[in-house]
Amino acid sequence: MAETDSHKRPLPHGPADPAKRDSVRGIPLGIDLGTTYSVAAYLNPLVQPISIVNAEGDLLTPSVLLFEAGNVIVGREAVKALATDFAKVIDCPKRSMGSRVVEKAIDGRRYPPEVLQAWILKKIADDAARHIGTIGDVVITVPAYFDETRRKATHDAGYIAGLNVIDIINEPTAAALAYGFRRGWIEGSGEFADAKTFLVYDLGGGTFDATLMRIDKSGFHTIATDGDIHLGGRDWDLRLVKFVAESFIANFGMDPRDDGETLGQLIRDCQAAKESLSVRDVVTVKCTFNGLTVKKIVRRSDFETLTRDLLERTAFTTRQIVKEANLQWTDVDVVLMVGGCTRMPAVKNLLREVTGKEPQSDISPDEAVAQGAAIRASLLSNEFPRNLPKLKIKNVNSHSLGIVAQHVRTGQERVVPIIPRNSPIPASSKRTFKIHRVGQETIKVRIVEGESENPQDCALIGKCSIVDLPKNLPVGTQVSIKFGYEESGRLSVKVKVGDHRKPYRYRIDRPNSLTHEQLDSWKAFINGNSSIRWKSASGET
Repeated sequence: MAETDSHKRPLPHGPADPAKRDSVRGIPLGIDLGTTYSVAAYLNPLVQPISIVNAEGDLLTPSVLLFEAGNVIVGREAVKALATDFAKVIDCPKRSMGSRVVEKAIDGRRYPPEVLQAWILKKIADDAARHIGTIGDVVITVPAYFDETRRKATHDAGYIAGLNVIDIINEPTAAALAYGFRRGWIEGSGEFADAKTFLVYDLGGGTFDATLMRIDKSGFHTIATDGDIHLGGRDWDLRLVKFVAESFIANFGMDPRDDGETLGQLIRDCQAAKESLSVRDVVTVKCTFNGLTVKKIVRRSDFETLTRDLLERTAFTTRQIVKEANLQWTDVDVVLMVGGCTRMPAVKNLLREVTGKEPQSDISPDEAVAQGAAIRASLLSNEFPRNLPKLKIKNVNSHSLGIVAQHVRTGQERVVPIIPRNSPIPASSKRTFKIHRVGQETIKVRIVEGESENPQDCALIGKCSIVDLPKNLPVGTQVSIKFGYEESGRLSVKVKVGDHRKPYRYRIDRPNSLTHEQLDSWKAFINGNSSIRWKSASGET
């Protein structure tokens, strides 16, 4: 699949140029596009961040989709269908972002994850519009540890949903912004009374981030970030599912997880049990399969033992970023907990032990990220509100950017770092290549993200091709390629050939991304403007 970025042929509304911010009229909206739940927020006329209830009257919309009779139903009803129509339900599509298609097929069709995310975003935005009116600019949050491919997929999901996405902001940054805003640290002049260093511990439904931030009179500055895009509350749920299923197997010799509907119901019940164990010491989980039933008593201590290794993974990451930043725990002023899973008592106990501080939880862990995104959307918007302080937000890149080259002595491929991890962004670095033969009209460069010298251990962003070079360039002509991370963490590329002043075209071939044509087809399909048959990224119709 090819993404064509060209100075000659710019594409509107984002997929080609995420840094371009063409504001549209309407109320700016912040969206926390979560793994298990999603939330929207805006700033009211009193400049207060307010979460928006959905059509069902809930603040949280489950990130679950039900495909039924040609319709796609998002949210509460889709969750209910896990126990009755498991084969027609997809949940946690965020975990598949960056992949070509999700693993689960619906009626023989496997969907691109950004398309599933677009359906969720459309539901969120449509519900918000019923409460606050026309939606204007939108800011969507992502885990700080999302790589560039996943950030692009998130931006593409917003485009497919018909939203004017002006920024992709890290979830911990959004949470810290909301926290500082709520605590009144932002004065009318846009300055802070005291500089503070934050640790944001963000444990959501499917991802984990640990981020260090500095907040002072100049704004919000990320110092370092680390995380795990495959560690979240769903992993705690599945540990409990396994615990109950093994009890059923021990009693009856059958695995209830072999039946989709039974598994769907068991996941729902175990998620509810996990939430109950945050306030109760003992719960009972019932599992019924083939007319047989097991009632498993689960104590909080049992649950914490089952999941201790998961919690320790977050502890290791948290300690590591403080060490990498050359800080001590005495340098950290505030420990902020974000994400619904931080309600588990074991999380707060862990953070007390690791940091020696009392974690802050005086803002809703479910709403803080969306509200921070709403503040960011209003800061960037030209519409509203005009008296909001123009705070600067500086992030860092969560993965090193590199290109693949051959070692001059061994001839083996290795990764040449261009922009190291945790560099302040926006950031850029230039590499110069030379024309090796007369008549050469293209240069191809593989771009990767990761910390290893071995290309196989890094994530491939894509192959950047410099095309249509002038004919008969002399051997040795220099071609300069400037690679960069934008504020959103998205990749930018600029090309200069020799002494030629005009910019040259380039193409990024992304193996797991939708083409512009596919994006537009999906956008028309999801927004009801097309009855044509489409093709997914896998080529299925």
